[in-house]
Amino acid sequence: MSGKKKKAPQAGAVQSDPGQSGLSQLGYQTDIPLSPESAVLERVPNPHPDVDYLARFTAPEFTSICPVTGQPDFAHLVIDYVPGKWLVESKSLKLYFQSFRNHGAFHEDCTIAIAKRLIKTLSPRWLRIGGYWYPRGGIPIDVFWQTGAAPEGLWVPDQGVAPYRGRG
Repeated sequence: MSGKKKKAPQAGAVQSDPGQSGLSQLGYQTDIPLSPESAVLERVPNPHPDVDYLARFTAPEFTSICPVTGQPDFAHLVIDYVPGKWLVESKSLKLYFQSFRNHGAFHEDCTIAIAKRLIKTLSPRWLRIGGYWYPRGGIPIDVFWQTGAAPEGLWVPDQGVAPYRGRG
């Protein structure tokens, strides 16, 4: 590696370097972004853009803050997508998720904002997200969204998160 210091990406930027050498976070010590808006999601070329396959990211310990009470909220997120030309770079996705730790937003907002940001960054052929939020005030809130019907013939496994049952 050269000794040159890399220019920091702009907040909310989409990084995409076909040779992957332009990645600003992978392989580098990186601070957690202060907000989802300031987080940089990076992408890399899909080595199999001619194949419809499902890629899954699971974040069983996602956290955000209630915008009213300031109390922490916890979720198990499952994101399935069919890549087009781009794959999300996983370290940048992890840092993006961590940027929600001090971000005040309702469950529905967090879940849908994540999906929209991934769509903006990747332009996937298909994407779905399941936000399985742990109860607050005795009520679990689960949020589900997808871009449309899955491509024909695609194997779409169950997201594998059991419905909330409490102690009953």
